[in-house]
Amino acid sequence: MKSFFLSLFLLLSVFSFTQNNNETAILKMLQAQETAWNNGNLETFMKGYWQNDSLLFIGKNGPKYGYNITLENYKKGYPDTAIMGKFTSTVLSMKKLSKEYYFVVGKWYLKRTVGDVSGHYTLLIRKINGEWVIVADHSS
Repeated sequence: MKSFFLSLFLLLSVFSFTQNNNETAILKMLQAQETAWNNGNLETFMKGYWQNDSLLFIGKNGPKYGYNITLENYKKGYPDTAIMGKFTSTVLSMKKLSKEYYFVVGKWYLKRTVGDVSGHYTLLIRKINGEWVIVADHSS
């Protein structure tokens, strides 16, 4: 019986460790995006997104598909560092959906000389080729 509980404890510990590692990796990716944005580097910011035509971004103009379209929309909407401002992101919740998917809810804030803006986001994050990337983003 002791052996059963020891095995169960070890199994749960490994599961918890793996989940914590995944969440840490996701938070690290999101932090790298924040740093890239605050350095005025949209190309590096976009490394957090899935480089695929099926990437989904939903903003005020409705759904748009594709990595390149998303990058171009960011470039149009944020043409310089004054418009980009300083980006702060706060994760409000992170839920594991499966071994390769997480659902993240958060709040974003841009401190800008042209006027501050803020909103919320939901992200579907997937592990692809060993990297956690955003496959769907709904920001408002």
